[in-house]
Amino acid sequence: MKIAYLSSQVTQPGSSIRRSDAFEHDYMMRALRPEFAERGMEISDICWDDNSADWASFDAALIGTTWDYWDRQAEFLSTLETIESRTRLFNPAALVRWNSDKTYLKDLAHRGANLIPTLWIDDMTNDQYRRAFDALGETQLVFKRQVGAGASGQHLLTSDDPAPDMPHPMMVQPFLPTIQTEGELSFIFIDGDLSHALIKRARPGDYRIQSSYGGQEETIVPDGSDLDAARAVLDTLDETPLYARVDMLRHPDGSLLLMELELIEPYLYPEQGARLGERMAKAVAARLKGR
Repeated sequence: MKIAYLSSQVTQPGSSIRRSDAFEHDYMMRALRPEFAERGMEISDICWDDNSADWASFDAALIGTTWDYWDRQAEFLSTLETIESRTRLFNPAALVRWNSDKTYLKDLAHRGANLIPTLWIDDMTNDQYRRAFDALGETQLVFKRQVGAGASGQHLLTSDDPAPDMPHPMMVQPFLPTIQTEGELSFIFIDGDLSHALIKRARPGDYRIQSSYGGQEETIVPDGSDLDAARAVLDTLDETPLYARVDMLRHPDGSLLLMELELIEPYLYPEQGARLGERMAKAVAARLKGR
């Protein structure tokens, strides 16, 4: 069987515009290739926007390091629908469409997920910017793109700061200092089962936990209440995704709040999960066998 692992021009090996954190793509392929091969599946990394790709020649496609989709959302979603019309796609296009705009968090809140208080501002005027601090009752806020990832277009600002250019629809949340004192907790689920968990910490003086900003990761064994909180987020979905990463941040009262439910192209941290490749290969094989 042939499996396509969807990458992008900014992560594909040999690309002239490769991102500084594209080594994470290499880690994923290193983890997946031998485990898929052991089960009779050949997995190949291929750019999602490769017009020469024959998607029907693959038995399935996994959305991997498509780390430019947020600037080409409509094209990306349309391409996924094309791919899905010709082969199995994980995760499915409809689920990806829903998850590609962070307004999905509103749906999860209605289903009982515990979120950081959030404002949704589609047109960030100077007046809207100033009102955000009053509305949330905070002097330090994080402004994020509603369609974005990897802290692209993100700002940590105080009420004394002038408004930067924010041409995209934004979401606004209070800054929680636990991102610096503890870090962000990530729970990796494969076919609904926990694969591994880790904590991601920013470099001193920063709050962004991504590797491109100097963030580092450490494997953890989550306690029961933390794992239950992550599972509860996944349980709000109507279908079990092939893979999911639940990113959470601790409230000062000790509870965990949902930051993101990543179902599109999350990095799954194989360096912190020795059995990730095996779990992914088994899950894909089982799903293809059951189709």
